[in-house]
Formats: sequence, structure tokens, C-alpha cells
Amino acid sequence: MSKTKKIAIYGKGGIGKSTTVANLAASFANKGKNVMVIGCDPKADTTRTLCGKRLPTILKTIKENKNPDISDIIFEGYGGVLSTESGGPEPGVGCAGRGVIVAMKLLEKLGVFSENDFDVIIYDVLGDVVCGGFAVPLKEDYADEVYIVSSGEYMSLYAANNISKGIKKLKGNLSGIVCNCKGIKNENEIVDSFAQKIGTKVIGVISRSELIQSSELEAKTVVEKYPDSTESKNYSILADSIWNNNFVSSLNPLDDDEFEDFFKKFIS
Repeated sequence: MSKTKKIAIYGKGGIGKSTTVANLAASFANKGKNVMVIGCDPKADTTRTLCGKRLPTILKTIKENKNPDISDIIFEGYGGVLSTESGGPEPGVGCAGRGVIVAMKLLEKLGVFSENDFDVIIYDVLGDVVCGGFAVPLKEDYADEVYIVSSGEYMSLYAANNISKGIKKLKGNLSGIVCNCKGIKNENEIVDSFAQKIGTKVIGVISRSELIQSSELEAKTVVEKYPDSTESKNYSILADSIWNNNFVSSLNPLDDDEFEDFFKKFIS
């Protein structure tokens, strides 16, 4: 069995984490990789653009059927990417981490990991709330590499810094930051400087694009909808960078005052 690249993608809510995961998966599939995507966010929207629709979540499925088959919870999407969503409680009720834990245990029980020779497994993990769901992919050794999606905006990088604190506490490897641009001044410089400051690096840059948004409205990745576009090529480059990445971080997250001082240097 080949060595599986097990990746967890974190980031502030709304930063484009799920978009990055889906387009990365599609790019890996186009390169002939055997890919699985596991959505670990209660919103359960990671795999929509891979499968063309929202999937029934594992948590909801087992409420109706205590012994589901693999076909009840795993679906094949674009390029043969196997997709599943853990699901979670409704807003304001229960812990988001419970859905992730239950989902992972069920996937193990059904032999999903042992019976498939995956090249890449990608986890899309909620990043704003540092609860049990945040910790599962790293604490339970499901993921070996972590990537944070961030823009150069203050709150996005503030969240990235907090996430890096959690990664360090869990002894995870922050293998890089994906700069998902929002079009602000000096954005690439800000994110690159931040990455270096905390002991990691920028692994790729995705420019702001209406093509990505219009693709999502049709429940497709830009890789599928516009395969010859610059955007699709950028995701392909990012996939190659991650595939070939062996970087081991030495994390040194900033405290709040250090982060404030860092960001103020870029405000003219």
C-alpha cells in the first residue's frame, strides 16, 4: 500500500477553506490520484461542488439507520473523488466535535481507510471554534500535514495565528499557508511575512476571481467548470506544491500584542 498523504485544511469561517479543499481534490484527481475528501464542518458544504449537490451527513444518516452501508455515507464526485460529510448539531445545540468523532469512528469501522489505497485524504476542518472538532484530525493521528487558508486581512490572519497555537499544542506540523487573496493592499507580502514570523511558509497563492464564485453557484469546482482557466491552473500548481512538500515547521505563534505590532507595520 502506498504512503497516503493525509492533509487537514484549517481557516477562518468564510475564508474559502472549503473552496480550496474541493478544487485541490479535483486537481489531484486530474493528476490520476486516488482522493478522498472528508468534510468536518457542521455546515456540510465542502463536497457540494465535487458532487453537484449537498450530501446527506453521516450524523444525520446514523440517526435514521444505526448500521449504514458505505454507499449510504460515501459518494463519488468529480474525477472519482470519494466524498463524505460528518455533519454536526444545529446551531446553538451540542458540540461540533461530536459529529467529527462519530464520523471518523464509523469510517474506520466500515474499513474505508484500510480497504482503499488512497493517495490523498483531505479533511476540511472548522477553524474558528477551538473545540473537539478542531482537535480530532490531529489528536487522533488522522492527518499528518496541516495547511491554513488565509487572506491578508486582519481577522483572517488573527484566526490563522490562533489556529497555529492549537496546532502547536497538539504537536501538529503546519506545512504551509495558502494565501486566498481578497485583493487588499500588499496582501502577498503581509501573508508571506506572517508565515515566516510564525515559522512556516506560503505554499501557494490563489487570486480573487469571479470565475470561482460563478462555478460554485452551479455546484461545480472551477477546475471542472473552467479547466483551461488561470484559476484552474493555479489550483493545479498548488496541488503539485502540496504533493511535493516535505516542509517541517518550527511553530512560534505570536501573542496578541506581537500580532498587533506585526499587522500595524503594514498599515500606511
